Amino acid sequence: MSQPSSKASQVFEFNTFELPRRAGEMKEYQLDLKILEPIGVPLVSVPAGDVIEVDLRLESVTEGVLLSADLYAIAKGECIRCLDPVEITVERKIQELYRYEPSKDSGKKGKKSKRAADDDVDLEEDDELWMDGNVMDLEPPIRDAVVLDLPINPLCSEECLGLCPDCGQKWADLPEGHQHEAIDARWAGLAGLDFKKSDE
Repeated sequence: MSQPSSKASQVFEFNTFELPRRAGEMKEYQLDLKILEPIGVPLVSVPAGDVIEVDLRLESVTEGVLLSADLYAIAKGECIRCLDPVEITVERKIQELYRYEPSKDSGKKGKKSKRAADDDVDLEEDDELWMDGNVMDLEPPIRDAVVLDLPINPLCSEECLGLCPDCGQKWADLPEGHQHEAIDARWAGLAGLDFKKSDE
C-alpha cells in the first residue's frame, strides 16, 4: 500500500495546546476526519472522501499524553465470491501514549526513566509515538485499528455461494437445479457446426 501524502497526513494532525502539561489534566473532543486517501486492505477500505468519526479523550501523564478514543467508520468493497458491494462497520477502541519530545537537558530522544523502560520492555523504539511540540499525529493508531478490524477476504454473507462458473450469474439469483449441459471436451470442436438436413 502506498505511503500517505503529506497533505493527507495533515488531516490527522491534532494540536493539544488546550491541554495543560500537568499530570491529571484531561480534555475530550469529537472529531470528524475527512480522509484524503483510502484506509484499509486491498479488497475493502474506508474510501477517500469519507469520514472517520473519533471520540477522543486526552490525559496528561508524566511521560506525555495518553490518548483514548472510540473510532467509527464505514468500509466499502466487494464480496470475493459474488462481487456484490459490501459495507463493513468499523468500531474500535484505541489507547496510545504519545511521549513528550525530550528537552535539550534531558538527553537524546528515547531516553527514559527506569520505570518507563521497564513498562516498555516488549516495545520497539520505532513503535513509540512522540509529540511534535503540541501536535500529535493520529494517523498511525487510527490506520492500524481500521486495518486490523477489516477482513482480508470480505463476504456479503457467510452463506454466499458465489457465481456460476459457466454463465457467471449469481447462484442465489438462479433457479433451483440450475445447471449447464456438459460437453465432452473431445467433441467441443464440433459445437459450432450446424448438422441440420441439407441437400448436400
